[in-house]
Amino acid sequence: MDKKIGLKEAISIGIGGMVGGGIFAVLGLAVALAKGGTPISFLIAGLIALITSYSYVKLSLKYPDRGGTVKFINQGFGIGLFSGGINNLLWFSYIIMLALYASAFGSYAPNLYELTSDKVLDSHIYASAIIIIATSINYYSIAVVGKIEAYAVIIKLIILLSFVGFGLYGLFGNPHLEQLSPKNWESPFKLLTAGMVIFVAYEGFELIANAAPDIKDPEKNIPRAYYWSVIFVIFLYVIIAAITVGSLEFSEIATAQDYVLAEAAKPMLGKVGFTIITIAALISTFSAINASLYGGSRVNYEIAEDDELPKQFTCMLWNQPIGLFITAIATLILVNTLQLESISTAGSAGFLLIFGVVNLTSYKLSKEINAKKVIPLLGAIFCFVAMAALLIQHYSESKTDVYIALGIIVCSFLIEYLYKKVERSQKTA
Repeated sequence: MDKKIGLKEAISIGIGGMVGGGIFAVLGLAVALAKGGTPISFLIAGLIALITSYSYVKLSLKYPDRGGTVKFINQGFGIGLFSGGINNLLWFSYIIMLALYASAFGSYAPNLYELTSDKVLDSHIYASAIIIIATSINYYSIAVVGKIEAYAVIIKLIILLSFVGFGLYGLFGNPHLEQLSPKNWESPFKLLTAGMVIFVAYEGFELIANAAPDIKDPEKNIPRAYYWSVIFVIFLYVIIAAITVGSLEFSEIATAQDYVLAEAAKPMLGKVGFTIITIAALISTFSAINASLYGGSRVNYEIAEDDELPKQFTCMLWNQPIGLFITAIATLILVNTLQLESISTAGSAGFLLIFGVVNLTSYKLSKEINAKKVIPLLGAIFCFVAMAALLIQHYSESKTDVYIALGIIVCSFLIEYLYKKVERSQKTA
């Protein structure tokens, strides 16, 4: 029986990883920051993802491994404090993404059914409940997780593409269309930083790396899977952003910031459109939580296997790596303590740093992986500059968000340092 993955399945992994809960969670945030230039912000973030995908293509072809990003960083920098800290950050970033998806689920769900008279309380109840349900499914059967993801990708793409079709038609003659004109754009620096806050909406293409060993005809299909999935999602996001800004007043977008995509369906399809997009958001965020819980627990397991975390993390609990339980608990804590913008900023900063390091790995190993040095070098520079711009912009508006993002990065390296220190002292004892 052939268990290899074809091109269509590989592209689906990339698209499914990106078009998860990200667009539903961060679209309103993007408009609040970039105003009429929101499509440009999505384009900027997408281009950085596209340049970085070149490094992933070359590394996936040379070092196909289910450890994906973890293995690439270890290959480039060896197993030590630096690679261990970055890999820990990757695991933490999975947890942050889970909190982002759960937060989006919690924002959309009360639009269908209110549990209490307090919408904020409803949001936390729904967000916590969906994490617990998804964790239970992961423990019950990994096969079920795969089936949910396969169906969810099809459903959410059909609904989003329908939204694009109706939305483009509805834009003709819409009085809000002029909001897209350059006079309503924020400054170039703000457009860049808005793009970086929403960078989390693109990070999912890196999941193709984990599937690389199983892809048929890798020399041909791995590059196509990365590039086609990223390019498709860039077009999808830019068009969705344009439709949203061109369909609603900025004040309406601000009011419905946490569920703005559903609100944007109202002018063209009324209450029915609002409900359909809300259901699409719930399906998307639920499937993203399911897949990210699985991915996060595997990343944690891989790091421990490479001796960058204690070997106890390779232990099993109820037939799954113990990292699944720890990831779920950490997500529950984050989603009930942090605001959406803090979560998004921390997630974007984490992935920009990780992708910057992956680009450096590709630059460093350019001869071995047959890569043109200039592309990964540009990718690394763009990632680091974008991360710095994100933190500088946010420092002037919300110092707490910056402290949280930097705290998570420092914590990733501190954990690795302490683990290595304890390990050395045990060896010499």
